[in-house]
Amino acid sequence: MTALTDAQLLLRLRTRQLLLIRLLDVEHHLGRAAIALNISQPAATKLLQQAEETLGVRLFQRSARGMLPTTAGEVVVRYVRTLFSDFGIMREELAALTSGLKGHLRIGSVPGAVPSLVAPALIEYKRRHPNVQVGVIEDTSNVIVHLLERGEVDLVLGRLTDQHVAGGYDVSPLSEEALVVVVRQGHPLLAQSSVSLKELISANWIMQPPGAPQRTRLDAALREAGITRQLNITETSSTVLTTALLQISDMVAVMPTSLAAHYGRLGALRALPLNTPMRLPAISLITPAGRPLSAAAAHFAPLVRALAQEGLN
Repeated sequence: MTALTDAQLLLRLRTRQLLLIRLLDVEHHLGRAAIALNISQPAATKLLQQAEETLGVRLFQRSARGMLPTTAGEVVVRYVRTLFSDFGIMREELAALTSGLKGHLRIGSVPGAVPSLVAPALIEYKRRHPNVQVGVIEDTSNVIVHLLERGEVDLVLGRLTDQHVAGGYDVSPLSEEALVVVVRQGHPLLAQSSVSLKELISANWIMQPPGAPQRTRLDAALREAGITRQLNITETSSTVLTTALLQISDMVAVMPTSLAAHYGRLGALRALPLNTPMRLPAISLITPAGRPLSAAAAHFAPLVRALAQEGLN
């Protein structure tokens, strides 16, 4: 039997089948996906079977966690996500041609990029494009890059981690900086002219979860300092919780210099005079490789690049 061409295969796939695959990826439940598609569950089962027959692979399997994609299904799901994301981008660009820039801009950012890049860029962006709805998710790089991979944010200001393949993304370095150890105003350690990591062995630490670049660099610095004992650690990716805990205790944490400077200007925190420098990989503008940005995102990216360039001059 002659293999079908891409065009012939696409003609056999129906829009409802693609919608069902997208909904199963979100819901992990055939019944809920059927309701969202406004069809019966038997009809949804038939649509899925037809899609599997057309593609020649099984796409989903039942498990204790619901309907999950098979290995082949994960490949198909990834491309279906891209299809619907690009369709939304097309609609936004068509609307922008006739009525000015509208739509949604979804940003993923590490905390360190917020004061010097995200916040000032958003002020100027909203001045120029008041009709665009903007959403910002602040988290560690490993989390927000995963959201980018799933199409849940348009772009990321963060760092690629070992969990992600660099070839799948366009990466534009923006700014490099060091990590500093921060404490509350009036902390006893601020009276010292210099502090080493070994002096902080008994401290109550606040750290980002494992896998975050900031945590990876701190763990490496502790090993380099010969610190192998278990520390007293509270893990969180929340900058708000970290700051709140620091202000009412003698706990210590690490932050990028730009974020520490921001809280220093507010009188909330101060950096310790640590004698062990810790540098982070550059914060980068990360977008999916080979995919166009939405109209809303395409107007935001140059503002961030310009701010980063100003910071270097």
